[in-house]
Amino acid sequence: MRFTVAVAGALVAGLVLSACDSGGGTTTAGKPLEGQTLTMALGGDPGNLDPQFTSLSLTMQVDKFLYDSLLNVDAKGQQVAGLAEKWEGTTTTAKYTLRKGITCLDGTALTASTIAENINFVGNPASKSTRIGVFVPPGAKAVGDDAAGTVTVTAAAPDAFLVRNVGGLHIVCAKGMKDRNLLKQGSEGTGMYKVAEAVPGDHYTLTRRKEYAWGPGDFKADQAGLPDKVVLKVVANETTTANLLISGQVNIAAIAGPDRQRLEAQKLYSRSLGSPLGELWFNQKAGLPTADLAVRRALTQGLDLTQLGKVITGGAGSPTTSLVAPGTGPCDIDTVTGNLPGHDLAAAKAGLDAAGWKAGAGGIREKGGAKLSLVFYYPTTLGPTMQSAGELLQKAWTELGVEVSLKAVSTAEVSTVILAGQGTWHAGLIPLTVSLPSQLVSFLSGTGPPNGSNFSSIKNPEYDAAIKKAAAIAGADGCDDWAAGERALLKQVNVVPFANSTVPVFAKGATFELSDGVSPASIRMLG
Repeated sequence: MRFTVAVAGALVAGLVLSACDSGGGTTTAGKPLEGQTLTMALGGDPGNLDPQFTSLSLTMQVDKFLYDSLLNVDAKGQQVAGLAEKWEGTTTTAKYTLRKGITCLDGTALTASTIAENINFVGNPASKSTRIGVFVPPGAKAVGDDAAGTVTVTAAAPDAFLVRNVGGLHIVCAKGMKDRNLLKQGSEGTGMYKVAEAVPGDHYTLTRRKEYAWGPGDFKADQAGLPDKVVLKVVANETTTANLLISGQVNIAAIAGPDRQRLEAQKLYSRSLGSPLGELWFNQKAGLPTADLAVRRALTQGLDLTQLGKVITGGAGSPTTSLVAPGTGPCDIDTVTGNLPGHDLAAAKAGLDAAGWKAGAGGIREKGGAKLSLVFYYPTTLGPTMQSAGELLQKAWTELGVEVSLKAVSTAEVSTVILAGQGTWHAGLIPLTVSLPSQLVSFLSGTGPPNGSNFSSIKNPEYDAAIKKAAAIAGADGCDDWAAGERALLKQVNVVPFANSTVPVFAKGATFELSDGVSPASIRMLG
């Protein structure tokens, strides 16, 4: 997973947490070209490039060029080799045997002890890494045996998907672990590319490491068509991005909005990213009106989620059936249908009345002398439909007597205001994209910012009990318990998932495959 915040920016999906994908689309034939430059459009600036201090899909897409993980996941969702050539484990232990000959950007050999240091750093709550609980369980301990080339991880509590989760952590080399300032606009990893130039808000230029020979699965360093240079160009406007793609000035771009139709008409090469897009979150921090279940329920009843879903996906989406991205994990259970409040304006008004929020001057509800005034956030990097959805939501809530202030924010602002807890917000459209239910836990329970990832301050004992039981059961055998946890969240209206979107990623002059975003090792430049 990842807390992908937002998509069409980095290619993808999920606001904050991370993106998942599915194949499909037009193919392109052509002769592989050597020595080429690939230009990929990003819908926003990725910000801090440190892979262990981001929850943004856009940033994680950039980091895929710069860092490797112990395991990779192919286009079919299967685990394949990464830094590790072999792996095994249970719900409490994991062991990885490393490939030989892997080197860091500075030419030094990657060691098992350095990988163990990464895992221990992220798993230590004092480090305040955003990857704790997503890739590395809190309190997990790792030991590296440099002579044997093995890394052994022991979890403090059961994790149903321990091997895959820890295996997905981007590994920082020793130099970067000693000085993390080097990682903010640069890199110190084992990835195929290194940062040659960083111009925040405009572009990031990467150059290929010709010695790189340990890519995903059966990657071969001498395969034709790998770009020598990659330019990640920040383009905030999707129409501009589409124009650049058609003209050949951009080679790869994800387009979530209406411009996708004219790109499809061009018969361009494409692959599709399936992910949540319509996902409504409430800030449940004590003292805020949205901490009250009655308010959350009424606000949800005041929305026609079917209509809102059509608007946010441009009519190209489908109803959400789970908090996990469709088709990416072992659990395929509908947890949403029948578990969210239905559209009922009269019931919504009655619920607010019963909760003490009475109509006041100008029709705005008040309680204890305070207005029911909410600040609502939506990300600009997810395409123009986000604004349309925000305006429709504002209109619906205004009819309930709620004063709503819309805030359009960049990816960086989502990261600081919402994820890091540095601003005031009450509700927002924040797609959270994960491939495993265990990757949701740190966002839905436990400590909030700045010491934890539970950014909306959810407290749901029924969810906590269900996922504790599920975590102790390896793999798909625990799906019923993961589903029970999700249903508990929806019944308390802790989060409201309502629409999935399929976001096409287009290419011109190149081909690629998807694996939690565009896989750098799969890119081929074509003539």
